[in-house]
Amino acid sequence: MLGRIIGAIAGIKAAEHVRGLNGAAGALLGMAAPTILRRIGPLGLISAVGGGYAYKKYAERRDAQKAGRQLPNGFAEPTRTQA
Repeated sequence: MLGRIIGAIAGIKAAEHVRGLNGAAGALLGMAAPTILRRIGPLGLISAVGGGYAYKKYAERRDAQKAGRQLPNGFAEPTRTQA
């Protein structure tokens, strides 16, 4: 019971840093986390961490490409055509 309470508190704090996740959803995820971690085991945990890391790198690369397409004033670079 104490683990679920601590997990809920940690979930609320983590939800403050995740876009699209409010405190209640964070609390529910925090309460469910110990059960989920026990069920997936060590190999599943390693896979989840590796997948999260790969997605983070992919998202950073995608955001960097989007940022490169716009000029500092917010306008997109005009397309270049051959005359």
